[in-house]
Amino acid sequence: MPTTYTISDLAKEFDLTTRAMRFYEDMGLLQPERSGPGGRNRIYSSRDRTRLKLTLRAKRLGLSLSEAREIIDMYDSPRDTGPQLRKFLAILAQHRRQLEDQMADLQANLDEVKVHEREARALLARLEKEPGRARQA
Repeated sequence: MPTTYTISDLAKEFDLTTRAMRFYEDMGLLQPERSGPGGRNRIYSSRDRTRLKLTLRAKRLGLSLSEAREIIDMYDSPRDTGPQLRKFLAILAQHRRQLEDQMADLQANLDEVKVHEREARALLARLEKEPGRARQA
């Protein structure tokens, strides 16, 4: 018999809230079976667990949930893997460019902060050398 999981099992294993699990389900990333009165109980399969693991990995890479779903869905389909891998590489390349742009912006901001720090230190040093100025720590 295949292994199954409850929403609490997977939430605990991946340190998520059950609300986050339901959100991933609403986004089409997870597709648990339903049981119990009114289908209130969710039963997750090993496939759902793998999809959740891949979703969280994609999030760590900074991909959106829709990008994650698109990539994960490609691997669920029986099509040729060449187009799937090309699509995955295109998404990763786009994301890498975004991260590089953000990193360049952060570096520019950091460089500007360093300039202002140097200028402020130089002004403070001049002020502290002037006669009659009280030195303050």
